[in-house]
Amino acid sequence: MNFRYIKHIIPAAALVIAGLSSCTGDLDVTPIDPSKTMVPDEVALYTKCYSSMSLQGQGGANGDCDIDGLDGGTAGFVRQLWNSNELPTDEAICAWGDPGIPAYNYCQSDASHPMLKGFYYRLYVGITYCNHYLDVCAGIDATREAEVRFLRALYYYHLLDAFGNVPFATALMSESPQQIQRADLYKWIESELLDVKDKLLAPAARKDTDQGYGRADQDAANLLLARLYLNAEVYTGTANWAAAKEYAEKVINGPHKLWTSGMNGWSAYQMLFMGDNGSNGASQEAILPLLQDGVKTTAWCTSLFLIASTWNADMDTEANLNTSEYWSGNRARIQLVSKFFPNNDAPQASIKDMAMAAGDDRALFYGIGRELKITNPGEFTSGYSVGKFRNTYASGGTSHNSQFVDADFFLMRAAEAYLIAAEADARLSGGTTTATGANYINALRQRAHTTTTSSYTLDQILDERARELYFEGHRRTDLIRYGYFGGDRSGQYLWEWKAGAENGASIPAFRNLYALPDEDMNANPNLVQNPGY
Repeated sequence: MNFRYIKHIIPAAALVIAGLSSCTGDLDVTPIDPSKTMVPDEVALYTKCYSSMSLQGQGGANGDCDIDGLDGGTAGFVRQLWNSNELPTDEAICAWGDPGIPAYNYCQSDASHPMLKGFYYRLYVGITYCNHYLDVCAGIDATREAEVRFLRALYYYHLLDAFGNVPFATALMSESPQQIQRADLYKWIESELLDVKDKLLAPAARKDTDQGYGRADQDAANLLLARLYLNAEVYTGTANWAAAKEYAEKVINGPHKLWTSGMNGWSAYQMLFMGDNGSNGASQEAILPLLQDGVKTTAWCTSLFLIASTWNADMDTEANLNTSEYWSGNRARIQLVSKFFPNNDAPQASIKDMAMAAGDDRALFYGIGRELKITNPGEFTSGYSVGKFRNTYASGGTSHNSQFVDADFFLMRAAEAYLIAAEADARLSGGTTTATGANYINALRQRAHTTTTSSYTLDQILDERARELYFEGHRRTDLIRYGYFGGDRSGQYLWEWKAGAENGASIPAFRNLYALPDEDMNANPNLVQNPGY
């Protein structure tokens, strides 16, 4: 972890305790009046631990980034979580030529990749905020302290998943941290989550007018544990399907229920990703929403990115998108569309008509003036557009701003628990779900008004994960768990432009991890680069 990249450790509203150690000199603050005792603003520091996932810094969309040398787009948490887990997969491809985008599209990133550097340092700046809070605010509020420990574990989870063996520190330090092995980091995350989960807020379905909305509750820890256990074999070499099912079912049996009621012609599924999703009822499914407001939380890197990067003005025919931003970049690869149209006969239709043709509310694609197969990765109309995220209000209300959006991003939602429990059930049952596992899949399919069946194979569950969770930042992890991303089995499932080949090609196993950034390798003598880079 190269702390020289971390520009702002604390919010402007907080005061620094004298003597805090850091590599950045601007943290070594001495009071002008020596007789004054400086105390931290606990609430501001606590808020900062969350806001690092939603905002680039403290100055709004056009203000300084928390990380030196990077802008908010390059170092935005959601933006780079999305890029790193969607663009190299069978779900998404981007038309832009920004440095790093083609390498993402073709699974060809290396240690100098600028956007992976942004993601890496964004995760570490979040960890640093958490470590600082735990250093200076321990004992002030037990629940908030548990939440900060959860957030630190969440940041480390994403490092574990993307980079493997990484620098590890649970306190601010001036020396270079040691590198922790992936299996040991897994054990630490597991232990930390098990220790804090019952200290978090009791789980409850909340709206944006309710106290505690946007805070991690006990089900956030349960779902992250379920996700961790689902991938245990990848992370440690030893599977733990039973624990994955156990913790997923804790969520399923809790208050964060699937949202199943449509409104004003919008399906229940669409309402999860709309401008009023914090108030329209869909937030009962949200386990960890990242809060967005077009006036209070302006950012290029969160919900606006998900909306603007996937839309072009010609798509906005059914309802006002409620933003002036149309960036025309990210769209679906044919393999994603084929999950809804297995005969590759998706019509050149509007989003509404596409869903009707698929017989599945989740098929939110736009095909008018588009090619289904991507013949030109640099052309937005080569490939079907995705209309999943939008700033339209299902309730018919008015957005807060004409440019920046109000749609919260549900970083964790209950539907994932249903998919984890079903997959774990199938793996424990020889590759096919029992009736219990099938019921979990069927609950999602019934919500989408599509057909159901009495059992599902593992590959069918993988396809269902694509249909339910596409463009939400899960796909690379899923493909690795199934052996379809890199390695010996990667040639068994090819997608267009995989490895840069139009019809796809296999990629080596070392691609299942990203390279540690070269700048951190140069700055920290304790680090060993991931194999292959």
